[in-house]
Amino acid sequence: MESRVRRWFARLPIILLLAHVYAAVRLAVPAGGIAAFAGAALMLACYVAVLIGFSRRRSQASGGSDVAAWAGFLALGLFSSLFVLTLLRDVVLCVWVLGSFAFGLHGMPEAAVDLSRRAIPWLALVFSAIGLVNARRRAPVLEVDVRLPGLPSALAGFTIVQLTDIHVGPTIKRGYVQAMVDAANAQQADAIVITGDVVDGSVQQLTEHTRPLGELQARHGVFLVTGNHEYYAGADAWVAEFRRLGLTVLLNEHVVIQQGDARLVMAGVTDFNAASFSARHASDPARAAAGAPAGVPRILLAHQPRTMFAAEPAGFDLQLSGHTHGGQFLPWNWFVPLQQPVVAGLHRHGAMQVYVSRGTGYWGPPLRLGARSEITRLRLLPA
Repeated sequence: MESRVRRWFARLPIILLLAHVYAAVRLAVPAGGIAAFAGAALMLACYVAVLIGFSRRRSQASGGSDVAAWAGFLALGLFSSLFVLTLLRDVVLCVWVLGSFAFGLHGMPEAAVDLSRRAIPWLALVFSAIGLVNARRRAPVLEVDVRLPGLPSALAGFTIVQLTDIHVGPTIKRGYVQAMVDAANAQQADAIVITGDVVDGSVQQLTEHTRPLGELQARHGVFLVTGNHEYYAGADAWVAEFRRLGLTVLLNEHVVIQQGDARLVMAGVTDFNAASFSARHASDPARAAAGAPAGVPRILLAHQPRTMFAAEPAGFDLQLSGHTHGGQFLPWNWFVPLQQPVVAGLHRHGAMQVYVSRGTGYWGPPLRLGARSEITRLRLLPA
């Protein structure tokens, strides 16, 4: 898995260059003269900024690095909107031309073609500004009821606050995390769970910014599982740090929660691809369930939704996941369903239910369009 990620990032400069050239040819060149030169120069500057941003996609504990990351990620977010809008414009133009040939319609007026070209950069700026506000605001609390067959009456109304995909790093710092922690604590939950991708950087670089996580409080504790980004940043060191903060890290294991005369199993697995980084961390839902009492509701924390295919046969009733960010923004939300069976919300797989959060933070560009962030408050109810 790690080698595939490295190969993808190795190809990224060429893919981005071709995309920027395409946008420049379609938007800047038709302007002609100085406008064409200026547009092409801006596109080149955007391309360079994006490359620098990706090279700083994990925190480097340097103010200059964070500024470069901010500039690069803002440029990437803006270009993503620009690219999608340009592509959609070309699709409309192609359909219009084909319709003209097929049905003898008049071609699109030249003034309309030129106006649409000029409008795209402004629309991209508007969409990027909206996406920036959506990403940087504190995630709202989303309430979700989950009905579980056979849930004991003592557990009816049991509340779980889920945080996931926080991505503390170059653009998400202590203040962002503190606001999220305060909102989670305000829910006075029975349990708080963190389903991976907490960080984008090393313990040494980010320990000051993850410290508020130690303030999380819930009646039965705070539970955490690793995501793929913990392995990029050094999972063993982060597991030790999370435990130092007082969080219960579940590595293919479970705990039994007692409430009144009822019990509930809270289990957690390592990231779906963890074995690519450490054989000791290979994800194993069956191992996480081993020795759990029978006839007791079982909840599994698993970063990636696709763990559900192994979780359901292991006897879990509910899986809580993240990873997808709900797609976060175009064009990435077109590709998430190619990798994950569930993108967001509550779904059923066999005898098990799966809830996938859209994420509490964001990754890369501070941009969210069509996929709001969330602090999820799940309430267990009998079916």
